Amino acid sequence: MIITENYKGKSGVEYIFEYTDAGSFADLDYSSCRQVYGVCFCDNKLVIGFGGRKADWGLIGGTIEKDETFEETLKREIQEESNMEVLKCLPLGYQKMTDTRDGSFVYQLRYACLVRPYGAFESDPAGSVTEIKLIEPKDYKQYFDWGQIGERLVSRALELKEKLV
Repeated sequence: MIITENYKGKSGVEYIFEYTDAGSFADLDYSSCRQVYGVCFCDNKLVIGFGGRKADWGLIGGTIEKDETFEETLKREIQEESNMEVLKCLPLGYQKMTDTRDGSFVYQLRYACLVRPYGAFESDPAGSVTEIKLIEPKDYKQYFDWGQIGERLVSRALELKEKLV
């Protein structure tokens, strides 16, 4: 399934997002992959974080560091931003984010994850995430609404969640 949506950033730059379901990220050019985020479930609740450049609610994840695998990035970012451990994860899909000014693009990877807390959330070492919540998955649009792509991410993650348990 491919879903295409246009997005205008706060700076006025227009992007095209093309989301694709994926069971693997092996076919993607590693050098074009920039972010890894998890649709994380803890005790059947969806884990969301508040903060980031947009100072808004969203998924937990971040930027791939030099020589990190995608799963290493996922595990590190979730631990740093939520103080949770990734128990299991499966590739969910990716979005190709194209800058309409010059046609350049990057990939943003998404996983479905089963997580558990190491302890209480205190703070993100980078200061990016300032609060986390565990919510009913059906209520996510009260916190963020990412159109058809967001709907597909959450619905596919709920489908894959059964394979994670």
